[in-house]
Amino acid sequence: MKSMTGFGRAEIVLGGRKFRAEVASVNRKQTDIVVNLPRDLAELEPQVRALVGRAVSRGRINVYLACEVAGEQHGSLQVDHELAKQYRDALADLSKELGTELSLTGTDLLRAPGVLTVADTSIEVDAAWPAIEKVTRKAMTELIKMRRAEGKHLQDDLGTRLSALQAEVEAVKKLAPSVIDSHRANLKRRLADGGLEIDLADERILKEIGLFSDRSDISEETTRLASHFKQMAKYVKSKEPVGRAMDFLSQEMNRELNTIGSKANNATIAQHIVNAKTELEKMREQVQNVE
Repeated sequence: MKSMTGFGRAEIVLGGRKFRAEVASVNRKQTDIVVNLPRDLAELEPQVRALVGRAVSRGRINVYLACEVAGEQHGSLQVDHELAKQYRDALADLSKELGTELSLTGTDLLRAPGVLTVADTSIEVDAAWPAIEKVTRKAMTELIKMRRAEGKHLQDDLGTRLSALQAEVEAVKKLAPSVIDSHRANLKRRLADGGLEIDLADERILKEIGLFSDRSDISEETTRLASHFKQMAKYVKSKEPVGRAMDFLSQEMNRELNTIGSKANNATIAQHIVNAKTELEKMREQVQNVE
């Protein structure tokens, strides 16, 4: 089991350039991959998206990639000294020609076209891809490692919640038969209090008890819940992405508990159902972060 929450970072130096990747993921019902690349490498986005998509199946994943010149090569500013001298000499000649003193400050000289230039540090897309792929894979490895560690905590918590939920339902199953006996006793008492001497073996009484028994029967719901619990236990131990399946199954369990609660004509059973739904709600919250 893996969580949808994770973070990974990686750096490599290749061909005089440093490539950096940061990948962060949070929970999301579907897969949503957002890629941020340097402008001159933007066309690599589909390849990066496909690479990340093969490693994760659920969640919002933000991928940030950067590329810069490494080490001493980082200084890319160049000064054309010869061109600067030509500007100075040209201004001196113009001053003589016009008979007017024209001054040239250092700032003016630096602003002159071509005196200061920045060396082209762009990289070809085809040349960058092997490095981008490598650094992205390394960052994704760290991300998956963290998602697995987070998933282990989710697995332990979900296992505990499931055991508590099963215990509540088992208590309900044990109490269910006593509901019919309690109804029979209450019916007898009400008849006696009303001064009606009717034999409990009377067909009308038996029919009333039978109808109540049918309306209160929860065997179908508890059987389905037992099946759901068994399947959920398999999902909790699974190494495959099971988040969507667990989300659906928890909804089905909630529906069965609601049905039992509506049938429960017993305060103790009702309390167990409330406890069960509380545990289930905590499970559903945790399931929202399972990949």
